[in-house]
Amino acid sequence: MPLINTVAAVATPPGKGGIAAIRISGPQSISIAAKVFTSANKNKALQNMQGYTAAFGSYLYRGKQVDEGVALCYRAPHSYTGEDVVELFCHGGEEVSREVLLACIEAGAAPAGPGEFTKRALLNGKMSLTQAEAVMELISATSSQGVQVARAALGGALATQIQTQKQQLTNLAGHLAAYTDYPEEDVETLTKDEFITTLQQVGAVLDDLIANYHKGSIVRSGVPAAIVGSPNVGKSTLFNLLSGYQRAIVTEVAGTTRDVLREQIQIGGIALHLADTAGLHDTKDVVEAEGIKRSYDEIENANLIIAVFDGSQRLQQEELELAEMCAGRPALGIINKSDLGTQMQPEQLQKYFRKVLVVSAKSPQTRPMLEQAVLEILELDKMDPSQALLANQRQLAAVVEARKALQQAEDTLLSGFTFDAAGVFLEDGISALAVLTGENATESIIDDVFSRFCVGK
Repeated sequence: MPLINTVAAVATPPGKGGIAAIRISGPQSISIAAKVFTSANKNKALQNMQGYTAAFGSYLYRGKQVDEGVALCYRAPHSYTGEDVVELFCHGGEEVSREVLLACIEAGAAPAGPGEFTKRALLNGKMSLTQAEAVMELISATSSQGVQVARAALGGALATQIQTQKQQLTNLAGHLAAYTDYPEEDVETLTKDEFITTLQQVGAVLDDLIANYHKGSIVRSGVPAAIVGSPNVGKSTLFNLLSGYQRAIVTEVAGTTRDVLREQIQIGGIALHLADTAGLHDTKDVVEAEGIKRSYDEIENANLIIAVFDGSQRLQQEELELAEMCAGRPALGIINKSDLGTQMQPEQLQKYFRKVLVVSAKSPQTRPMLEQAVLEILELDKMDPSQALLANQRQLAAVVEARKALQQAEDTLLSGFTFDAAGVFLEDGISALAVLTGENATESIIDDVFSRFCVGK
């Protein structure tokens, strides 16, 4: 559905840089750009340029030359938005790009809203709503696995999966309609078992998407993680090892860390929002007590606990109490200081932790061991980043609604009701999946999705 207005925006981040890009999209983009840009080659006017061609020239704003640069033309429908698009590349100063944009607006372009170019791509059938959401996921990715997952979604992994399941349900609904509405015609008989089998097959795929939602969330957003333990067990040494530099002060004095230190790190291709906490112990010092209170808060809120124990000493009662706090949670037990000899055995902690490692935080060889253990605990060690994964609560809610409808359809058939009664819930399931892909999404849903985008994309 082509839009009648033409919009423009700076498509590169603000600040100083080598190059800035101003993107124009819409039916008047070529003529608007021609008022701003003059080709150095008199025989290569923008109006006559074919798609995927470029020209060097000058930018004019209110009759004065602003800069020199390159204009790149795309002809509809072979562009990102599906419309005529011109991208104007100039030097990356904020004032230069601002004046080129102002020149485009004075020439007739409207300022683009957040995500408006991608929104136009959606409305013009260039991508599904899940692919549009993947664009922002790719921009926001903070880890290598996050990038791979976003690329897979942008490439259509989720959209294809959902369309395949929706098509199975649509075929079933069509068969049901023909079978019930035209009994006199020679329509192949639809049995209850066949009906239920299709519902269960699609339901299993939706169940898998729902079950793996937490994996996609971890990969995209990262994991709040806390390093905890008694004083002087090597928490800060481990924190520095994972951070890759001397982020925390390390001394032989117990209680050196009194407040929470934070660092975002990459481990195994995912982002850990890592916190180094004060040592847990009884104290009458007011400052230490506040730091310890914050340590317990970090334990409460962490989605991954890395509990550190001094392996050169026997297991103490307060350490056992910490281990008990970690039971049943995503937690890794670290028996540290193996270089000093081991008095503590992994068997003493294994029932409280999903995995226990004996290490020396001073050894660089410890980091890859930790990476593998973290991935196993978070159930990401065998995850395929190219698989279809749900990206956000909107997508999850749509799949949950579709799954509920299919279960209701199956229950209706098993209770002895007619195919027509089950068909009502079948249609509800198809509709929910169409909302997910954007085919049946309301204007308010689409506006909400694109409100999270940056201007220029």
